[in-house]
Amino acid sequence: MDSQRIVEISAEQIPLIQELTRRVWPQTYADIISREQIEFMLEMMYSTAALEKQMREGHHFLVIYDHYEAAGFASYAKEKNEETYKLHKLYVLPEKQHAGYGKALLFKVLDEVKKEKGTHLILQVNRTNKKAIAFYERNGFEIELSADFEIGNGFQMNDYIMGIQL
Repeated sequence: MDSQRIVEISAEQIPLIQELTRRVWPQTYADIISREQIEFMLEMMYSTAALEKQMREGHHFLVIYDHYEAAGFASYAKEKNEETYKLHKLYVLPEKQHAGYGKALLFKVLDEVKKEKGTHLILQVNRTNKKAIAFYERNGFEIELSADFEIGNGFQMNDYIMGIQL
């Protein structure tokens, strides 16, 4: 796809991440978690203050463009173990899914992690998000463990930790 490009963004583009998230999350999670939990998690993870903090803590944010329109984004960061990185976010607009944008973002993250001498990339995915689990498995990830996380307001994240050796 010649029309596709991936760029790392900075804090000035936080509103773009927030706009993309608002367009992706309701459709992605409507059948998985409650509307109340979606709203709670959006505020917890995607408020301007939360995104600025993530960037200060070393999270890299990548946006993929289809011509001049943002089609999706990813973020990743080094874990405490120097050789392990975590894919924190990978989302593509619903109307742009199944066109290779998610895979392009994932492979860009894998390339960047390898450049930084990472040997293991992990991620969390909701255990009932069958489409995402299948996507990651098709791209070489395996389920490493199942974990539940209390996130506040009585909500939990019931996830698989998936990983790939690089």
